[in-house]
Amino acid sequence: MEKTNSYPKLKIAIIHPDLGIGGAERLIVDAAVELAAHGHSIHCFTSYHDKNRCFEETVSGLFSVTVYGGFLPRYIFYRFHAICAYLRCIFVALCVLFMWPTFDIVLVDQVSVVIPLMKLKRSTKVIFYCHFPDLLLAQHTTALRRLYRKPIDMIEEATTGMADLILVNSKFTASTFATTFSSLHKRGIRPAVLYPAVNVEQFDGSCDYKLNFLSINRFERKKNLQLAITAFALLHSFKSNLPRDALLEASLTVAGGFDKRLKENVEYLEELKMLAEMEGVSDRVKFVTSCSTAERNELLSNCLCVLYTPKDEHFGIVPLEAMAAKKPVIACNSGGPLETVVNEVTGFLCDPTPLEFAKAMSKLVSNPNLAQSMGGEARGHVTKNFSTKVFGDWLNSYVLDSYHRRIE
Repeated sequence: MEKTNSYPKLKIAIIHPDLGIGGAERLIVDAAVELAAHGHSIHCFTSYHDKNRCFEETVSGLFSVTVYGGFLPRYIFYRFHAICAYLRCIFVALCVLFMWPTFDIVLVDQVSVVIPLMKLKRSTKVIFYCHFPDLLLAQHTTALRRLYRKPIDMIEEATTGMADLILVNSKFTASTFATTFSSLHKRGIRPAVLYPAVNVEQFDGSCDYKLNFLSINRFERKKNLQLAITAFALLHSFKSNLPRDALLEASLTVAGGFDKRLKENVEYLEELKMLAEMEGVSDRVKFVTSCSTAERNELLSNCLCVLYTPKDEHFGIVPLEAMAAKKPVIACNSGGPLETVVNEVTGFLCDPTPLEFAKAMSKLVSNPNLAQSMGGEARGHVTKNFSTKVFGDWLNSYVLDSYHRRIE
């Protein structure tokens, strides 16, 4: 699909809960940039946007960003995160509803509770991007938690079904959506898959393959970052199979989004540092918190490969960024990476154990040319299937289809 000037230029609002740094935020920023490039007028609404900790595009003037409800709490006594997130997003939606003229399309991201509010203006079509059913991400471990989550889960399913179009980030998420929201599935509601993308051109700079393994992820326990540290430590047990002195040069960098406001981020970083100390590799493990886009690209340009450790990740943008930077990816053989990483061609898909990750890492250390050849394949794979242009053209087609259904 090519961009064309024959379609209408629409007024599009995007509602996203927290415009910080992360995979979900990267996707919504790419959506705004690409829709603006197609000639639409884009306005993002959010409850939080720190201009000192955000993606550069949000302050570049390519599209507008307005913050409402920043004074509302993110949690109460480190609990009730879901309710607080709902209240913040509802406040944003009410401000959009009563303080702004009608938009042709409203793209709602992550929090579906605002959909019925946006539908109050009947001339507006609502597209909902579901990264993953929230009820599966929340804990239901105790009777009290289940009681707390029950109405929230019911609201999520009911409001999700009110969208005019539902998009998901992978076939894995689409299948999970069908089994999780069974009532919607019975009603014939099927989400369309729109893969997140990466700006391939930003990785056109220099590329080296130093003996540095790189992990990029938010500092959250569900990201399973300890796997990277333990696998790196275990790699030393393969001494007889690796070049002399190679392991003495090898290092690991653990980088990613870090928010000091979040208790889990602070605690998990300390846990990882203690683990590196216990494994005896603390002198060769470096932690980089909240690196800028330029710093991230620099890390990617100089690493041997990227270790992507989450299990059952619903998509994962990091493997795309790594492959765009001509670096192979070692990832768990579940979830989104099954759809993005081509095993033994652009990287390795492994069981989520330190031994299997370490075996894949040793293949790259023992064969200096393997990472480079895999990296070349990876770059071509991403350019063809996951570039921002491909993403933008598909998203624009979904937007136009929704708009034309509105006026029919």
